Amino acid sequence: MKEKIIKKATEMFLKLGFKSVTMDDIACEMCISKKTIYKYFSNKEALIEEGTEVIHQKIHTLMDEVVARNYNAIEENFEMRNMFKEMFQTFDHSPAYQLKKHYPEIYDKLIVNEMEDCRHMFRSNIEKGISEGLYRENVDVDAAVRFYYTLIFDINGNTMLEKEAYELEAKALEYHTRAIATSAGLVELEKQLSIHT
Repeated sequence: MKEKIIKKATEMFLKLGFKSVTMDDIACEMCISKKTIYKYFSNKEALIEEGTEVIHQKIHTLMDEVVARNYNAIEENFEMRNMFKEMFQTFDHSPAYQLKKHYPEIYDKLIVNEMEDCRHMFRSNIEKGISEGLYRENVDVDAAVRFYYTLIFDINGNTMLEKEAYELEAKALEYHTRAIATSAGLVELEKQLSIHT
């Protein structure tokens, strides 16, 4: 039952907003008593925290699946964007923005985990791109990783509308790629831009 509550609550939080969904709404939607929810979660914040952890795990499972398809480094980044678009396209408001605004403690905890995972993923992508000749050999990998995740996390934490965040992320990805690409990388970037825009 606990997993069912997390799943339904998370769907509702993402669709309707973390702030606006009440425990009553969740109970009503699931045709269970509020008491049943409180049997597993002491309060709404505890439910949100567990729900965001489930989202975090799902995102990283999907990211691992994209990496396993063995795209080149630039194509891989565009495929990651597609994965996020499919996952969040039905939402008007950015889930990260809502979480930061209404539940900053949960957001901060989530971001610490996300940043560490993203640092690792971005580093792997850059190292892969260098080995493929798509990114320059002399790239300062640490700086490039830091610049890129700073851009992405700033966009998601400070952009209210999901559609606007998605568009800004596209510009950040192009900016990031142009900054580190070789001439072959720029050709691949233009190819991906023509496919994905």
